[in-house]
Amino acid sequence: MANSKYEYVKSFEVEDEVMFPNLIVVRVDGRDFRRFSEIHEFVKPNDEVALNLMNSCAVSVTEEFPDIVFSYGYSDEYSFVLKKTTRFYQRRASKIQSLVVSFLTSVYVTKWKEFFHDKELRYPPSFRARVICCASIEVLQAYLSWRQNDCHINNQHATCFHELVKHGKTEKEAQQYLKESGKKEKHDLLFEQFGINYEKLPVMVRQGSCILKTETEDIVKYNESGAPVKRLRRKTSTVHSKNIVGKSFWNLYPKLLKELGGFVDDIRKIEPDYIRSFLWEAKLLPSTWIVIRIDGCHFHRFSTLHEFVKPNDERALNLMNSCAVGLLEEFQDLVFAYGVSDEYSFIMKKDSQLYQRQASDIVTAVVSLFTSLYVTKWRDFFPHRELKYPPSFDGRAVCYPSSEILTDYLAWRQVDCHINNQYNTCFWELVKSGKSKIEAQNILKGTQTPEKNELLKQFGISDYNTLPVMFRQGSSVFWDKEDITPEHENGTCNGTYRKKVVVEHCNIIEPDFWNSHPSILNLKP
Repeated sequence: MANSKYEYVKSFEVEDEVMFPNLIVVRVDGRDFRRFSEIHEFVKPNDEVALNLMNSCAVSVTEEFPDIVFSYGYSDEYSFVLKKTTRFYQRRASKIQSLVVSFLTSVYVTKWKEFFHDKELRYPPSFRARVICCASIEVLQAYLSWRQNDCHINNQHATCFHELVKHGKTEKEAQQYLKESGKKEKHDLLFEQFGINYEKLPVMVRQGSCILKTETEDIVKYNESGAPVKRLRRKTSTVHSKNIVGKSFWNLYPKLLKELGGFVDDIRKIEPDYIRSFLWEAKLLPSTWIVIRIDGCHFHRFSTLHEFVKPNDERALNLMNSCAVGLLEEFQDLVFAYGVSDEYSFIMKKDSQLYQRQASDIVTAVVSLFTSLYVTKWRDFFPHRELKYPPSFDGRAVCYPSSEILTDYLAWRQVDCHINNQYNTCFWELVKSGKSKIEAQNILKGTQTPEKNELLKQFGISDYNTLPVMFRQGSSVFWDKEDITPEHENGTCNGTYRKKVVVEHCNIIEPDFWNSHPSILNLKP
């Protein structure tokens, strides 16, 4: 980040470290997946292809983040358990949950065609995530038991419901019929009326799925005498168990005992309210501007592998801008966004009650949808370039109490844009001229704006300000009015407008921008 008089805005960022000895669980849920499953015509009550897609995504997440040692999921939900000693992103809840949900979303979109060969992805799916702080291995045991019990209850109810509807009842009649019925009554209903032995249904739908890392011996080569040489290899596998929190199941996997601890007793009754008390609740302050800032994860590597033009790839920037437009169109409480490079800041109106102002829900929903849009729109901007691996982003939410501090925050980001772009322009011109990257860094070390401008003249850039404005000032995205009234013959119109999201490249540091767009932040002209 660049140094400027606006640096003070960083002091509003709040630490959200999950302290030891809490075990960290990241629970991911599909966002409005009931609608998603209906539009994409998932098989009811359980689409095994969709479940296998979720399992494949969970495997990828587990392999991507080494500190995840156990995962459990069913339907559109997955819980990822990190080892107890993890220092992953300094145990910051916002970083952990946003990265996990972003990567899972990216993989989900990327793998869609692998599982649904003949089904188009009609709109970008997204997920939310939340950190659960388990104060002990016993709390983790209770949490996992709660989720598996929930899997059984929901699946048994859904199976009964869809059988009743299939055999002539309306949805309302089916709901009424099942009201107040217990597990045994539902079990008997399935067997006696529909000939379905619930215990014979696919184990994946009844018990959910576990993702585990195990160590197995593999033959890596043969020595001169022909004897096999073996090495321990880590392997990620999907397993199913009727009781994932039973000592007999847990003790089968030494890695779980080592990284998380062992269960002392088999658990019996679960109290969901007790488990919910461990949810990481971070409610954002009322009547404050909420800024959700997202950043690309390891985008230096991503841009290199995907051969982005240096120092600025216009297609990549326009892809980011297109995703930002999609965010504002989806979340009406977002009133302004500012982006540069692989970063975007989204401003949520002061009185927003989106997700009851829960930071985890807001941040992860924004990050997840942005990621989903990035992957689905990739072909629009890079039609001849394959996406080599799933990109991901992290995010955080910060509250700013006044419009003045908020505009200072945006000024800070635009100053950062200018300083970084000027440096990078010089850097890559030096590299193109034959300097090594280390030599280019040494030449630029300690230089100020005037020296960089003089350096650019050596490469035919006589005036830095002639470079594309998007590179120098970043991109601003906001709701604006568009006149849709046909002009009358006398040149007048009756002032019929509609709102639309626009992308502009302008100076947001000067008050003139805000004075000319007072409605964005409800500022007085």
